[in-house]
Amino acid sequence: MRRVFGVKKDKEPPPSLQDATDRIGKRGESVDEKIKRLDTELGRYKEQIKKTRPGPAQEAVKARAMRVLKQKRMYEGQRDMLYNQTFNLDQVAFAAEGIKDAQQTMTALKSANKELKGMMKTVKIQDIDNMQDEMMDLMDVSNEIQESLGRSYSVPDDIDEDDLMGELDALEADMGTESDGVPSYLQDEPDLEPELNLPPAPSGHAVPPNRHNAQAEDELGLPSVPRASLRG
Repeated sequence: MRRVFGVKKDKEPPPSLQDATDRIGKRGESVDEKIKRLDTELGRYKEQIKKTRPGPAQEAVKARAMRVLKQKRMYEGQRDMLYNQTFNLDQVAFAAEGIKDAQQTMTALKSANKELKGMMKTVKIQDIDNMQDEMMDLMDVSNEIQESLGRSYSVPDDIDEDDLMGELDALEADMGTESDGVPSYLQDEPDLEPELNLPPAPSGHAVPPNRHNAQAEDELGLPSVPRASLRG
C-alpha cells in the first residue's frame, strides 16, 4: 500500500519571525558588500578620468563608471527594500512579544484571583466585626477593673459634688486675697489693742494697800513655807 500511494511526508514547520529576520539580515549584508566593491571601483574610475585627457579614452572610462554607478543604485534599492522588510518583521515580532506578555499577565492574574478567592473564603467580614465588638467589650471591662483598683479607700462616697465645688470656690476666693505670696489664713492677725483702749496689764503681782508686812512668796507667787531648822 505504501508503495502504491506513497508515504506522507511530514510538513516542515513554518519559519519563525526570527528565522525570517536572520535570513533577510544576511541578504542585506551581502548587498552591502557588493555596494562597497562598486564604490571602490568607482573610485578608481574617478582617478582615471582626472588623469585622462578629454577624448575617446576619457569617454570610455566614463561609460564604465556609469555602468558601475547604475549597478550601485540597483543594489542600494535592494538594500532599502531589505531594510524595510526587516523593520516590518521587527514590528511584528514586537507585537507578538507584547501579546505573549499579555497572555502571561492574564495567566498570572487568573492564578492570583483564584488564590485570593480561596483566601477570602477563610476570612468573613462578620467574624471580623464580632471580634472587634469583643475587643471593645474587653477594653471596657479592663477600664472598669483599672478604675476599681484605683479607688481611694479614705474618700467617702456620700460627698456631695456641689458642696465640694462651693468649698473649692471659697478656697479660690481666699487664695485671691494673698499678700506677698502668703495666704490670708496664714497672715498675722492685726493688733486690736489701740482700737479697744485697754489699760496695760500689770507687770508684777498686785499687793493690797493695807498689807504692808506681806509674807515672802515663792517663785509661783504663793506664801513661802518657813523651813524647819535642822538640828545636829
